Amino acid sequence: MTTRGAEARTSNAVHIIDDDLAIRRALTMLAEAAGLSVRAHADAESFLRRFDPQTSGCVVTDVRMPGASGLDLLRHLRQAAADLPVLVITGHGDVPMAVEAMKAGACDFLEKPFDSDAFLDAIGRALDQRARTRQAGTQTEVLRARRASLTEREAAVMDLVAEGLSNAETAARLSISVRTVENHRARVMEKMEARSLSDLVRMALRLGPA
Repeated sequence: MTTRGAEARTSNAVHIIDDDLAIRRALTMLAEAAGLSVRAHADAESFLRRFDPQTSGCVVTDVRMPGASGLDLLRHLRQAAADLPVLVITGHGDVPMAVEAMKAGACDFLEKPFDSDAFLDAIGRALDQRARTRQAGTQTEVLRARRASLTEREAAVMDLVAEGLSNAETAARLSISVRTVENHRARVMEKMEARSLSDLVRMALRLGPA
C-alpha cells in the first residue's frame, strides 16, 4: 500500500519496507494514526527504484526479506551517503543480524513482537536523529563558510587557539608579536561570530584543522 506519496518527502515521512502484507498494513495504519506520512514497499528493491538521496524522514525495514535484505538496503544507503535513519525489525533469533545492522548504520532495531508504543517511540527517535543530523550538517556548512572568510594567518591563529596555546605561545609559534596575535584573534572572533573563547574552541574542533 502506498499512501500520501506526495507527502512522503516531508520531514516526518516514514518509508515502511516489509514483504509481509499484513505487517506492512498494520505498521502503515499505526504510523498514519500518529499523523505521519507513509510510503510502504513490499521489498527493498521497490524502495530503491524510487529512492532519492534527498528523501526525507526515516526507513522501517524488516531485516529478512526475499531478494535484498535489510542489511543489503543499509549498505546501499551507506554507499549513497544518504543520511536517512533506518529502523530495523527483526524476528526471534535474529538479534545477531540486528547487531550487524547496527554496525552497518541502523539507528535502532525492534524485535518482534513489539507493541504500538514501542514502534512509534522508535520512529520518533529516528526522526529526531535525522533532524539533529541535518541541523548539525547545516551548522557545519555555516561554520565552514565563516572560516573561509579568514585570512591564512587568522585561520592559523584559530587552530592554535583550539590547541590551547596562549597568545604568547601562538606568537612564538608564528613568529609574530603578541599584539598581532591579539588583533588576529579579535578578527577571528568577529568573523566566526564566536561569543566566547570556549565557543571558538568548539567551532574549531567541529571543523578540524584548516
